[in-house]
Amino acid sequence: MRPVTDAAPLHLLPTAPPPRALGFAMPPEWAEHQATWMSWPADDDLWFGHLAAVRDEFAELVRTIARFEPVHLLVRDEESEQDARARLAGVNVTAHRVPLDDSWIRDNGPIFLTRGQPAADDAQPPTLSLVNWRFNAWGGKFHWEKDDRVPEYVAGWLNLPHWDRPEVLEGGGLEVNGAGVGLTTRSCFLTPTRNPGLTEADYAALLRETLGVEKLLWLDGGLENDHTDGHIDTITRFVDPHTIVTSVAEDKNDANYPVMQKNLADLRAMTDLHGEPFRIVELPLPARRLEGAEGRLPPTYANFYIGNGFVVVPLYGDPNDARALEVLRPLFPGREVIGLSSRAIIEGGGSFHCLTQQQPLGEPWSGK
Repeated sequence: MRPVTDAAPLHLLPTAPPPRALGFAMPPEWAEHQATWMSWPADDDLWFGHLAAVRDEFAELVRTIARFEPVHLLVRDEESEQDARARLAGVNVTAHRVPLDDSWIRDNGPIFLTRGQPAADDAQPPTLSLVNWRFNAWGGKFHWEKDDRVPEYVAGWLNLPHWDRPEVLEGGGLEVNGAGVGLTTRSCFLTPTRNPGLTEADYAALLRETLGVEKLLWLDGGLENDHTDGHIDTITRFVDPHTIVTSVAEDKNDANYPVMQKNLADLRAMTDLHGEPFRIVELPLPARRLEGAEGRLPPTYANFYIGNGFVVVPLYGDPNDARALEVLRPLFPGREVIGLSSRAIIEGGGSFHCLTQQQPLGEPWSGK
């Protein structure tokens, strides 16, 4: 693990047209990455006394990702740095000392944008920028002031001109297919504790201009007792421009059963920009109900992370672990689909996708 770096001065973007007007859009997760950003777990109270076990699983996740691409790891203090250094000796990781509240960088981190496509010989990478959205810890449920500043740190370290937006938006709340289609949930985006007054039409216009989402599709809701209010990345994911994998509950007495069935039916009726239906693949939820310190936990296999040549899938010691991997492996030809334990991590309410944020391949934008 390379030395900790200090925060760099923020490189702000002068007044400019919105990203779409300049040709920028949010690429899909399977586009080539420059690196993955993560935040080291540090608060035992937030993990309900499971921090040691969480760090064991988190370190294995970092080691796995770092076999395929560089990892940038945010550490909030001396103790975190020393713990990470001890666990990750010799791993392809760059550490950054940054004040943090929590570890869910998918939601409080930047959303990267790219412009242009790589040439056939990879001689000309895309241009890279990002959007810094507001983060308020899923509608004010936890402390967030330090986490809300993470995108500014990343932009400063990369010397990256970018857009600052006043709206609250979490990365786990939106899926994109790289072909103009986005997918989200009403239960999350339309909560009054995020952006009061914004309608579905308002969000469609906002995401079109900022992230290049030409068509925004809506599901009703997510998993029971999910403190994100039903992030799309816990239930339903694009795996290529035309294929969607979606979670299903098999027990009709499970509170998740009717919600997942409604989502399944809605997805089957949805179409892409050209009016073509998507291929819909069903992914079972874990069979066993898991209870945590604050009631039911929301374990899901849909919270996988796609990287350069790999997909890492959370497992829970559940009878459906093997089935989930069997469903997912054929959907990612050319990528190694790896299952890792997330039984301790799920105690905090999320899993691998929530703990990662991809930096797409690209050269920093000059601001022109």
